[in-house]
Amino acid sequence: MRPRTLDEVIGQRHLLGSGTPLRRLVESEAPMSLFLWGPPGTGKTTLAYVVSNVTKRRFVEISAVSAGVKDVRAAIDNARRELGMTGRQTVLFVDEVHRFNKAQQDALLPAVENRWVTFIGATTENPFFSVISPLLSRSLLLTLESLSDDDVRAVLERAVSDPRGLGGRATLAPEALDHLVRLAGGDARRSLTYLEAAALLADDITVEVVEKAVDKAAVRYDRQGDQHYDVISAFIKSMRGSDADAALHYLARMIEAGEDPRFIARRIVIFASEDVGMADPTCLQTAVAAAQAVQLIGLPEGQINLAHAVIHCAMAPKSNAVVKAIGAAVGDVRRGLIGQVPGHLRDAHYPGAAKLGHGDGYKYPHDFDHGVVRQEYAPEQVRDRRYYEPTRHGAEAPVAERWAKIRDFLRGS
Repeated sequence: MRPRTLDEVIGQRHLLGSGTPLRRLVESEAPMSLFLWGPPGTGKTTLAYVVSNVTKRRFVEISAVSAGVKDVRAAIDNARRELGMTGRQTVLFVDEVHRFNKAQQDALLPAVENRWVTFIGATTENPFFSVISPLLSRSLLLTLESLSDDDVRAVLERAVSDPRGLGGRATLAPEALDHLVRLAGGDARRSLTYLEAAALLADDITVEVVEKAVDKAAVRYDRQGDQHYDVISAFIKSMRGSDADAALHYLARMIEAGEDPRFIARRIVIFASEDVGMADPTCLQTAVAAAQAVQLIGLPEGQINLAHAVIHCAMAPKSNAVVKAIGAAVGDVRRGLIGQVPGHLRDAHYPGAAKLGHGDGYKYPHDFDHGVVRQEYAPEQVRDRRYYEPTRHGAEAPVAERWAKIRDFLRGS
């Protein structure tokens, strides 16, 4: 089912449009060096094969898992010989190129530098960390994205009907199609593997057939329906209720159902401030770090980072003082309680500000004991309003004591 032309490629629309570098490579006879960086099953090998097929160039594939410097040099020598004798160019495709050590990557440099081959390297790792700078600087880096559910669905539907696939010999029930899409997790190769396994068991492919073929139960979960909202609601409320086990259960359900891990990570980051806040300020750090880790490494390993953050959030002392504080402040602003910024707090850096009295009388807190000095900070309309009301939970307890003293001092109590 591998596409034979760029028009047959599903997904990666940002790379395949008119005028894009990849299109120009296919339409041009000039050699070019590329790195294709993206998750598994997104079409890296496919794109390299299509480039070779459409441009009528020799396609030579090397796996960095098993090849050494000798294999790289032999492939380059053969490409130079073919170019010299027939004028035919070669696409040298190196899969998992991040597994090459420095010496092996150095062996590619002459071929890239002298345009003896069209070099295409595929990697699932960040090439800025795993590829030597001289090779990366001589190549164009293209980033592939995980396929959407609609993309994977299109791959499966094509495979069912296309003569190169099942050729209509099997039928795929809508529920089974949805289950295969969820199981694929944006990986087209995985979706086709599961479809093939199911087709070996029965011509009428149902959810039960897929479950038996893949040995993985279907998780009843609609990413746009009630289950989506019910499960994420239960997930948040379980963390709020400090039940780490329940929260992990709902996390696992979402992951297994193919929920976007970035969506889960965003909800955890929000929770860290909304429901934990200053009761454990490190909770937000953990949540943000988990979100960044998921963005960097993806699934399945990213589920460990998400679980780390979920356990931290569930076990942390809880406080909603932060969300209540900003909610109250926003509410006052929307009601028109705005007022003028006190003159001594206004910007006094631009010419003429002093003549307007801006900054006049401002007291620099660092010049006073404890770094606190009594002066008016809020507009008159909200001078007596109280927004931040800290709890006595966890790390917020000493903050509450300090804030009470500072507020009383500033207000002249």
